[in-house]
Amino acid sequence: MTSAELNKLFTSFNKVNALIIGDLMLDAYYWGDVSRISPEAPVPIVSVRKKESRMGGAGNVAINIQAMGATPYLCGIIGNDDNGERMLKIMQENKMPVHGVVKVTDRPTTTKTRIISHNQHIVRIDEETDTVISQQQSDKLFAQVEKIVNGGKIGVIIFEDYDKGVISSALIDKVTALAKKHEIPTVVDPKKRNFTAYRKVTLFKPNLKELKEGVGTDIDATDLEKLRKTAEVLRKKQEIDIALITLSEHGVYVNSDKEKKLIPAHIRNISDVSGAGDTVVSVAALCCALGLSPIYTAFLSNLAGGQVCEKTGVVPVNKEQLLKEAGQYL
Repeated sequence: MTSAELNKLFTSFNKVNALIIGDLMLDAYYWGDVSRISPEAPVPIVSVRKKESRMGGAGNVAINIQAMGATPYLCGIIGNDDNGERMLKIMQENKMPVHGVVKVTDRPTTTKTRIISHNQHIVRIDEETDTVISQQQSDKLFAQVEKIVNGGKIGVIIFEDYDKGVISSALIDKVTALAKKHEIPTVVDPKKRNFTAYRKVTLFKPNLKELKEGVGTDIDATDLEKLRKTAEVLRKKQEIDIALITLSEHGVYVNSDKEKKLIPAHIRNISDVSGAGDTVVSVAALCCALGLSPIYTAFLSNLAGGQVCEKTGVVPVNKEQLLKEAGQYL
């Protein structure tokens, strides 16, 4: 790829509409100072000086899609509660469409509250349920997916599955059939519960832990032959076009009919790996939308995932920095 072709590619990302289906989460942060221990129990007292709410889960994929210049359409479930309203407000502030979000009354908005003092993560409070949503709620969610697909040019559909009960095998089948009908590539970031339910998708991106749990066998990241055999059995069994397996500090392994290759991780000053998987699947999905080769898809998404690991906290990819770094390997 020449420098001109690379620049054209990054400009083309701006034209992609990406539909993201998955578990919406609100990440809440409380930053403060600890100067004493509570007289009520042997726990620190945090004097809060700053509060912030961010989009997590599938929402973080949407933020990465947007950071690459593309347009994200989120489809998921929130509760009829204050945290759900905060989620919608953040989406609106980020100029993201909200009509794909379904509000329900029988489950809370998944919320993870982190309390931090002097860069030390003291405690995390989770408000959630992981029971599978009702058939009626699932039908309502699919109706929104179908409306978005029929109403505009969607370039890729992403399943962002965190095992919180929003994605079911029935929903997967209906969405993949809809995608096939409209010739839209499908990209999956799986978890254990629905691992084997994803069939006939374009790109499947588990990390090594998810792959081990999904196929029920132990695999070492350095054993490329076993990795190849496992990826090919997985692809054949579930009729997957491309397997993209993230291997942390070992890079990513890509397996398709024509290309089987380990893309090593680039040397980085790793600060925080949080959210790196969301960045990888976001960039990989945009590459699929534009029909890039599996090897270049793996290279670019691996580069993007490494970039965000240099930052503290969950941050999206920096498009300009990614373009600059990718240009160094021309």
